[in-house]
Amino acid sequence: MNQLTREQARRFLLCKQGLIGKYRFIGKEGAYQYVRQAGCIQFDPVDVCGRNAELTLQSRVKGFTRRMLSDLLYRERRLLDYSDKELSIWPREDWPYFSGYREKSREMGKQFPGIREREEEAIAYIQAHGPVSSDMLPMEGTVFWHSTMHWSGHWSRESQAARSVLEQLYTEGVLVIHHKIGSRKYYDLADKYLEPALLCAENPCRDSSALLAWRLKRRIGAVGFLWNRRSDAFLGIDMTAEQRDQAFSAMEAEGVIEALRVEGVNCPLYFLAEDKEMLQNVLLGKIDDKPRLEFLAPLDPMLWDRKLIRDLWDFAYAWEIYTPAAKRKYGYYVLPMLYGQQMIGRMEAIAHRKTKLLEVRNLWFEPGVRQTRKLEAAIHSAVKRLARLNDCEAEPIREGTLKHAVWYVNAD
Repeated sequence: MNQLTREQARRFLLCKQGLIGKYRFIGKEGAYQYVRQAGCIQFDPVDVCGRNAELTLQSRVKGFTRRMLSDLLYRERRLLDYSDKELSIWPREDWPYFSGYREKSREMGKQFPGIREREEEAIAYIQAHGPVSSDMLPMEGTVFWHSTMHWSGHWSRESQAARSVLEQLYTEGVLVIHHKIGSRKYYDLADKYLEPALLCAENPCRDSSALLAWRLKRRIGAVGFLWNRRSDAFLGIDMTAEQRDQAFSAMEAEGVIEALRVEGVNCPLYFLAEDKEMLQNVLLGKIDDKPRLEFLAPLDPMLWDRKLIRDLWDFAYAWEIYTPAAKRKYGYYVLPMLYGQQMIGRMEAIAHRKTKLLEVRNLWFEPGVRQTRKLEAAIHSAVKRLARLNDCEAEPIREGTLKHAVWYVNAD
């Protein structure tokens, strides 16, 4: 079993993620390739300075714009948004692997009185009128229902009929998201966009054990390393500890994953066997490690297991969006700052789109980080890229300080 230093482990993760050296992922094709590598990236509708999926791609993809992701999802349809690790975006070719999920949703839908009749009504309306959102579907009243997008901890409750019926059809795979305006979803019939061979394809996994192994492999590949223990990186996968143990053992025996040890980490970490060459290049110093400064998304794949990040970087990150304001240590929507191989701190930015102002409200640095002119220039450059992500250009109003800066957004 290989033994890595923490520095070697960090370099491998950053290389795998495309967060160090020259950009490995470029333009729209690069965005698609990164999603394929990760298997899925999480979608979250909150848009403070870019949504989570956009921030995830912007940190890795040279020249990334919001339009690229929108095109991949809703024009080219090479990507789909659906459940996986909570709400996620993943490649359309993975549709067959979630057939059991859709079947389970259909079975659960039978528990909600009146839903089936309303579904037929909604399908007929969409066939006649095209894509609809919940406020466009002429369906009055309420139903007792809960979202089957998350299987546990949700009791049926009275909810708006139009919204509930559309979401139920979506989780069943009858509808897909046609497009979004802001956070509002517009649905259309799946068979307009997914060919019959894909729409009706059988699950490639022979049984539930094979499917579990496929999903676990996918999550390990998304992060780079993972351990065989309870982890937020496994959210959305229904399994017991025993089932997880069996899946890891089977994958290791089949040569799909390999184990290694990292100094300071008290259990083995597993990586994909297909990444072995990359790991060897890291150990031999054959990777481009030129530092870049990137802001990481709160639900970035590399941050899925925050205890692992703490063990490797001594960096404790918590997303405080759901923490009461009085109890927050940092802020509502704070992004970790990665510079080269180091987590150097956090940044809170807010895009005031009506006034065309991108505000860097706060910067917090980790102990021992030297606030040099070189670092200041790297932060300025990264903030300008963040401004461009929000469809604007930015120049600093205040120069010469990393403590606080307000960035003017040029409406042109």
